[in-house]
Amino acid sequence: MYPSSALGEFLRSRRGRLTPEDVGLPPGVRHRRVAGLRREELAPLAGVSVGYYTRLEQGQGPHVSAEVLDAIARVLRLDDDERAHLHRLARAAARPPEPARPEVLRPGIKRTVESFTDVPAWAVGRRADVLAWNRPAHALFTAHLPFDAPERWPRPNFARLDFLDDRYRDAYVDWESKARDDIAYLRGSMSRFPGDEELRELVEELSAGSAEFRAMWAEHPVSNCASISRGYRHPELGVITLTAELLRTPDDEGQGVVIFHPDPAAEPLLRRL
Repeated sequence: MYPSSALGEFLRSRRGRLTPEDVGLPPGVRHRRVAGLRREELAPLAGVSVGYYTRLEQGQGPHVSAEVLDAIARVLRLDDDERAHLHRLARAAARPPEPARPEVLRPGIKRTVESFTDVPAWAVGRRADVLAWNRPAHALFTAHLPFDAPERWPRPNFARLDFLDDRYRDAYVDWESKARDDIAYLRGSMSRFPGDEELRELVEELSAGSAEFRAMWAEHPVSNCASISRGYRHPELGVITLTAELLRTPDDEGQGVVIFHPDPAAEPLLRRL
């Protein structure tokens, strides 16, 4: 099942980036078969047995307390986003996932997006689908698609576009950073909605179609993607810098509104769209 395997994948990925010296232990064996901190080194520091921690990584452990998760997060030096992600994965692994409800764009979110007329904005779903966009967002990012594309099926999907459409590789000053943020968004959604089969199918599609996606997915990047500044290349406007602010709905249905604010130098350029 996904939740159990994802918990183990995440823990192994974070063990792999640490050394004994990072956590105050002697170097130990000079040449290790596997890079990173070993389970038998991590477990005592977190106050649990090696067997308990091993079962946790293998998805066979019992319900784990918040205190134990926080202790593991401390040893692994997780940041706030990673710590929250660990807790969500553990909760999801402790119970069978419920099937996700169909994703329907809330009318209020659509009106919110349309209310922005001077800056790009779009509504995004839990599967990275673009559910709605305003005129500036369409003109800036997806002018090659019909304006009513979000109302059709399949909807535009920014992860699919970034990994499977070569036109988008040159649209970003730093494509690799954008690609990792895409994966972090999908990872976050899967921890919140482990029973979403369409989300899982999207990940399988991207894994089959992109070696870069497979490699980055295995690294398990984590971020709440709340505020990100990024450089974009536009055929008419040149390079512009925009800060994307993700505003999530309070009921956490997985939908949110992304508003793209330009730096002062780019404001006159956006008026040309």
